[in-house]
Amino acid sequence: MLTGLTSVTFRQLTVDEIIDLTAQAGLDGIEWGGDVHVPPASPELAAQVAEKCRQKGLKVLSYGSYYRGSDPAEFAGVLETAKALGAPVIRIWTGTTAPHETSDEAFETLAANIRAAAAMAAKEGIQLAFEFHRRTMTQTKEGALRLLEAVPDANVFTYWQPNPDVTFEEQLAEIDAICPRLSHLHVFCWGPGNERFPLADGVEKWKTYFAHAAKAPGERAAILEFVLNDSPEQFLADAATLKEMLQ
Repeated sequence: MLTGLTSVTFRQLTVDEIIDLTAQAGLDGIEWGGDVHVPPASPELAAQVAEKCRQKGLKVLSYGSYYRGSDPAEFAGVLETAKALGAPVIRIWTGTTAPHETSDEAFETLAANIRAAAAMAAKEGIQLAFEFHRRTMTQTKEGALRLLEAVPDANVFTYWQPNPDVTFEEQLAEIDAICPRLSHLHVFCWGPGNERFPLADGVEKWKTYFAHAAKAPGERAAILEFVLNDSPEQFLADAATLKEMLQ
C-alpha cells in the first residue's frame, strides 16, 4: 500500500512546504486539495506542482476536488486541473445531504450528474472516487452502496475513512461492504466529537482496518489527514507510525 498526505491537512502551508514535509516524512506522495493549493481550472499551476513533486520523487496520488455532483459542466475545470496534475484519481463529494435526507428525485439527479462526470474522466483515463463522509450519500454504507450501484462505471470507486460517530464493528462492516470498489483510505485517529489523537493511539484499530481493506482489488494509498493540533511535528510522528504499521 502506498502512503501519503492530503494537502488539506495543512491549508496554512505553501505547496513547497507541503512537498518538503512529505518528502521529509518518507511518504510516497500527496493528494492535492482543490480548495487552497491547486484550485480547479488552474492547469498551469497544476503542471508546476506536478513537476515539483517529480523533482522530490513524490507521486501525485489524487486530486481532492470539491465537486459535489452538481451540473457536470462544473466538473470540466476540475478535470482539466487533474489532467495537468497527472492525478490518476479525482476525489468527489456525493451531494450535500445524508441518505435519509435525500429525496429520490435528488438522488437520481446526483447519480446522473456523477455518471456524466465519470464519462468525462474516463476519456482522460482518470478514476473518480467518492469522499466517504458524513452529511453526504456516503454517510452510511447503505447510501454508498446505493450510489455505487446507480453509477456502475468501471472508473468509479469510493474512498473510506472511519466515522467516529459509529462503532468499530460498523466501521469494519463499511469497509467490507464497499471493498470491491474501494479506492484510497484517509487515515487519522479521531474520537467522538471529532477529538483528535496521535495515530499511535489507534494502531490496533488501523491494523484491522488495513487487514479488511487488503481484500480489495488493485493498489491503494493510505493518506494521512488532519493531525493533532494541525502540527507538522505530529504529522511526522504519525507518518512514522503509519509506515511501521504497513511494513
